[in-house]
Amino acid sequence: MKPWHKWPGLVLTFLLLAACQPGGENEDATAENESTEESDEEETPAIPVETSTATRGDIYATYSGTAPVEAFTDATVIAKVGGEVRKIYVEEGDDVKAGQILARLDGDRLRLEQQQTEANLRKLQRDYQRNVDLNERGLISEGDFEKIRYEMESLEATNKLAKLQLSYADIRAPIDGVISERFIKVGNTLEREAPTFQVTSLEPLVSYLHVPEREFRRIIAGQDVALVIDALGGEMFPATVARVSPIVDPVTGTFKITIEVSDESRRLKPGMFARVGIVYDMHPNALQVPRSALIDEVGSTSIFVVEDDIAHLRVVETGFSGEGLVEITSGLTDSDTFVAIGQSGLKEGSKVTVINSTEPTESAANNDASE
Repeated sequence: MKPWHKWPGLVLTFLLLAACQPGGENEDATAENESTEESDEEETPAIPVETSTATRGDIYATYSGTAPVEAFTDATVIAKVGGEVRKIYVEEGDDVKAGQILARLDGDRLRLEQQQTEANLRKLQRDYQRNVDLNERGLISEGDFEKIRYEMESLEATNKLAKLQLSYADIRAPIDGVISERFIKVGNTLEREAPTFQVTSLEPLVSYLHVPEREFRRIIAGQDVALVIDALGGEMFPATVARVSPIVDPVTGTFKITIEVSDESRRLKPGMFARVGIVYDMHPNALQVPRSALIDEVGSTSIFVVEDDIAHLRVVETGFSGEGLVEITSGLTDSDTFVAIGQSGLKEGSKVTVINSTEPTESAANNDASE
């Protein structure tokens, strides 16, 4: 047989081998990929998280706002008469009582006027007494007698007015309070109605808060209020809702409430800015978690609960919130362990490893024991 007679068989064998070869390579690659995927799944590391359990305690529903602290009563003391300032009895920061003398004007002209009217009054009173005797004996007409009596009564009123004007030379405090500002100096010549002192009442202090009308049914007189003053390092002062306006401003859609606060230490000053929290409801012994542990989504709130080192996303319902804590009304129990830190990298079914800093490690515990 000639050599070329063998070619068809060789060609057929070659084609069969070529056809089988790619299939074998694909099967090997598929098997290798499946093995790699299984290896990756087995080697997926656990995500480190910090966990905690819910706490229980009273939680309050509050309305928050901001308002300046003001003096409930504040009075500018004016000079009711003119004159030269002869003496000043108080300085800024001094406590004063209503009616206390703050300063004294000369009052020389007023004193002379009062003495003149008093002398005229005494003369007219003697004349009147003589006319009383004449009137009783019928020696003077009734009209002349009544004229003298009216003149005497008029002069008595003039004398009283002169005494009152003279008393105004002593500038007095109109209210109890503290001298917050002094406008005069000794030797100043004052005109009538010139300002002399500012007297501020520090008991109580007030804040006026304008609240949206949707809160109208929640806020009533007598509710507790907390005033936090940033200027005093965030110190909190207890206060009370004293009054609630019965009307809503149609322009702003708000109603005014008056908050009263007492501070015997006088650290709280008029003009300080306050963050206001009005407590209008309270849930006792409520289940609470940190706000940062919750995952807010559209229409729902969730939290990751850890069971057997696996994180499960659980939908919860919330209630009141305050001071960084949120009340959980359903979806979580006291015994559940939830992810407090590290939940951003989790999904349902993620494997986790707990690395709470508050829990000592085995080596640390051993070191403590050895020490």
